[in-house]
Amino acid sequence: MHVLRTIDRTRFTMDFLVHAAQPCAYDEEIRALGSRVIYGGDHHSLWGYKKRFDEVLALHGPYDVVHSHVAYFSGRVLRLAAGQGVRVRIAHSHSDRAAREAKFGIKRRLYVQLMQRMIRRFATAGLAASEPAAASLFGANWASERSVEVVHCGLDFSPYAEPIERAQGREQVREQVRAELGIAPDALLIGHVGRFEAPKNHAHLLEVARSLRRREPRAWLLMVGDGALRADTERRASEVGLDQVVFAGVREDVPRLLRAMDVFVFPSIFEGLGLALVEAQAAGLPCVISQSIPQEADVVPELVCRMGLEQQAGLWAEAVLQMAARPRPSARQAHRVVANSSFCIAQSVENLVRIYGR
Repeated sequence: MHVLRTIDRTRFTMDFLVHAAQPCAYDEEIRALGSRVIYGGDHHSLWGYKKRFDEVLALHGPYDVVHSHVAYFSGRVLRLAAGQGVRVRIAHSHSDRAAREAKFGIKRRLYVQLMQRMIRRFATAGLAASEPAAASLFGANWASERSVEVVHCGLDFSPYAEPIERAQGREQVREQVRAELGIAPDALLIGHVGRFEAPKNHAHLLEVARSLRRREPRAWLLMVGDGALRADTERRASEVGLDQVVFAGVREDVPRLLRAMDVFVFPSIFEGLGLALVEAQAAGLPCVISQSIPQEADVVPELVCRMGLEQQAGLWAEAVLQMAARPRPSARQAHRVVANSSFCIAQSVENLVRIYGR
C-alpha cells in the first residue's frame, strides 16, 4: 500500500491478486487509487488455482510484472506466470521462517524444497525484507546470487515529523492521546503495535507488563492491532488482574499513539524485519526488543535494547525502566536518521522501479 500511494501511477498500474474472497481492509483505497482487487481463487486447489490464474491474466493482462509476496507458494505463482509469458517474475520474502519450518515434518520439508526449486527456476529476481528473510526463502548462499537482493520495505515518515514542527508539539499530542484512552498523564506507558498472532508473542508482553506493574504502580500497557489471538489476550489480561491495559484495535493514527508511549516493547519470536520497530524509532521511542529481530531494524541504535526470549519477564521489566530513564536522542534527531535511511518510501520505490524496468 505504501508503494501504491507513492509510485508514479501514470507509469505503473498495480493490480492486487488476493487469496481472500471477502472484502478486506484496503480494498476501497486500492480502487480509489485506480487499481483492481482480483480474487485469485482457492490456492489449495492445484488445477483450480491454475485455471483461475490463467483466466485473470487473460482477462486483465497482459502483465509486464508478477510480484509475488506469498513465501514458498511463490514457486507455484511464478511458474504459472512464466507459462503466461510474463517477463519479470519476482519472489519476495518478508519473514524469517527458519525456526518455524524446523518444527514441521517430512511432507512440509518436501513441499518447501519443491517450491524453492521452482523459485530458482522461474523467478527473474528475488527480493527480501532483510538478510534473514533472504536466507529463509533463497538459501544460505543467497548473497552469491546476482538476481537476489535485500530491499527494505519503505514507509512514509512525514507523519512523525509533523507534531515536532508544530508549536505545542510532542507534549500536546501525548496528553491528548492519553486523555482519549483514559490513561493518566503521569503513567509510565509501554506500548506495542502488531497483529495478534503467535509470532508477536503477546503472552510474553503481558508477563512483562505484570512484572513492570509490580515495580512501578503507574505502569500501563497499550496494544495496537487486531488478529486471531486478540480475544485470548484480552481474556488472559483479565485473568491475571492486569487492569491498566488498553486494547486500541486497528488504528489509522499510529504515529499519534506512538507519541503517547514512553517505551516500545517488541518481544517477537521471529520477524522478517519488524517495521513497527522502525516506526517506533522514527517517533523517538526507546525500544526493548527480542534478539530474534534482524539487526537491520536497529536504525537508531541508541534507542534499542535487545533481550533474549529465554530471559525472565522481570529482567525485561528492568530493561524497560532503564530505557525509560536513559538519556537518548531527541525525537527530531531520531526522525531525521530514520527518514534518511533505506526504509524511506521514496528510496524503496526507486529500487522497485529499477527492478521492474530491468
